[in-house]
Amino acid sequence: MGTPPADDGSADLIYVEEAARQIARLINQYSVIVNKSTVPVGTGSKVTKWVKEELDKRNAKIEFDVVSNPEFLREGSAVHDFTHPDRVVIGTTSERARDIMKDVYRSLFLNETPFIETNIESAELIKYASNAFLAVKITFINEIANLCESTGADIKAVAKAMGKDGRIGAKFLHPGPGYGGSCFPKDTRALSKIAKEYNEISSILDTTITVNENQKKRAAQKIEKAFTSLKNKTIAVLGLAFKPNTDDCRESPAIFICEYLAGKGAKLRVFDPAAHKEAMWRLEPVKDSVYFADDEYDAAKGTDALVIATEWNQFRNLDLNKIKELLISPYFFDLRNIYKPNVLKDMGFNYFGTGIK
Repeated sequence: MGTPPADDGSADLIYVEEAARQIARLINQYSVIVNKSTVPVGTGSKVTKWVKEELDKRNAKIEFDVVSNPEFLREGSAVHDFTHPDRVVIGTTSERARDIMKDVYRSLFLNETPFIETNIESAELIKYASNAFLAVKITFINEIANLCESTGADIKAVAKAMGKDGRIGAKFLHPGPGYGGSCFPKDTRALSKIAKEYNEISSILDTTITVNENQKKRAAQKIEKAFTSLKNKTIAVLGLAFKPNTDDCRESPAIFICEYLAGKGAKLRVFDPAAHKEAMWRLEPVKDSVYFADDEYDAAKGTDALVIATEWNQFRNLDLNKIKELLISPYFFDLRNIYKPNVLKDMGFNYFGTGIK
């Protein structure tokens, strides 16, 4: 069940509660109620309470157990991630429920997939902690990238060397215009809210949230600073989803950049292989400034600059000679660092990357 953010950043459990109550109205024998949603610590106890309330209304004496079994699925890779998980987390203090869950995941257990058996509270926190750590890692490498731009260091070399350290690892060390999507922004804010409710300090989380918003703005301002003014400028933006292989534009840095540029007077020609439908309503406030192109080259036609905001694979093999012919001026903003700067500079592009001076 979805756990959208409430106005204060906490997770809204309205859908989880309704699902729990619906289940309680239907069960007629011992049942294991499994929560796979990303929920605050203590939700398992709330689910137990809601189920008991509904059973009492029925005067039903039915045994049940609640299990926290968080999912760790990536958008665009969910089926693979489900069948090839890094680990399976089972949160319960009931041996009966634990045995049933192991039977459900029998094929993975036989394949020696790591199983983490713990209590409900730990399982609930594992999901938040995992997402928050990845968000921190992205934010850290973005801050290092910004420092590289000021010092003349090359973020690609820095990140590659860092990633070779087994204690750090190479994943999520790819600088860009900030993270977005359905999980990281929501979950970092929710975890920060949980910490405050327990009177604990969440300074790393709070800083990560602030820095990520600043990173989106920094990327947009990089484009703005390249021109005296964005008025009467037309910018091509490739990529609108928050990452490749999905149409999800929730809190996408690309959407933020489009809104920022349009707010400064620019006209936009945008293209995304999958996200046009969602992007159309998300960009509704600036729709008069946005043209949805048929492909990458239609987007680049007659524009003053090209911006790669999302690293779709098809953007990695652009016909750069054709792109240069289509552009009015050869400004190329590679916010995801998918091209070699020297190659584009030798072709006559004014190249701008992330963490590359």
